[in-house]
Amino acid sequence: MANQTAATAELLDYVRQTSLRDDGILRELRETTARLPGGEAMQVLAEEGQLLALLVRLTGARSVLEIGTFTGYATLCMARALPSGGELVSCDLDERWPLIGADYWRRAGVEDRIDLRIAAAAETLKELLAQRGPCSFDLVFIDADKANYVRYYESSLELLRPGGLIVVDNTLFFGRVVQPEAQDPDTVGVRDLNRLLHRDPRVELSLLVMADGITLARKV
Repeated sequence: MANQTAATAELLDYVRQTSLRDDGILRELRETTARLPGGEAMQVLAEEGQLLALLVRLTGARSVLEIGTFTGYATLCMARALPSGGELVSCDLDERWPLIGADYWRRAGVEDRIDLRIAAAAETLKELLAQRGPCSFDLVFIDADKANYVRYYESSLELLRPGGLIVVDNTLFFGRVVQPEAQDPDTVGVRDLNRLLHRDPRVELSLLVMADGITLARKV
């Protein structure tokens, strides 16, 4: 069996040259985000944004839930992939970063598809369950504080329809998941979710060795 190909800088450049389909609005938002403190580390890669858009289309999603907005790059990628009448609910704790993305959402013509909720994610998820009921979303993207990943996953699974998809970012967490000395709450949170997912009969599972680890979990 072949081993995983090492993703050298040269090979990543080749992948982007032959796979990435980019445009000015996306590039500008990435560049704006990269200038923020910690911006480069926190935003999703361009190719991950493209993957998210593809997954929205592949699943035929009309209702998407995003946990963790930051500057709204992934939000923009997924909102553009929604069909007419589709909706993306994105939740974040602080409005200052999502407000950066709001201008780009408007320029891309998808502002009316995005419902931004500013509050603790756990509270927003509870409200969504009360407002919409279970099985009310087609796709969920989780990219928020890692210490609460298990909690977000359980709430997302309840809100997700059967056959729907949960996408979880940072499931390799900069390689810290395999470092025994890494016992901070975020690393422990990612490890706990990975262990739960591996034995969870409620989902079909694949962890992609891409970016910082992207887990796909399809609700059975």
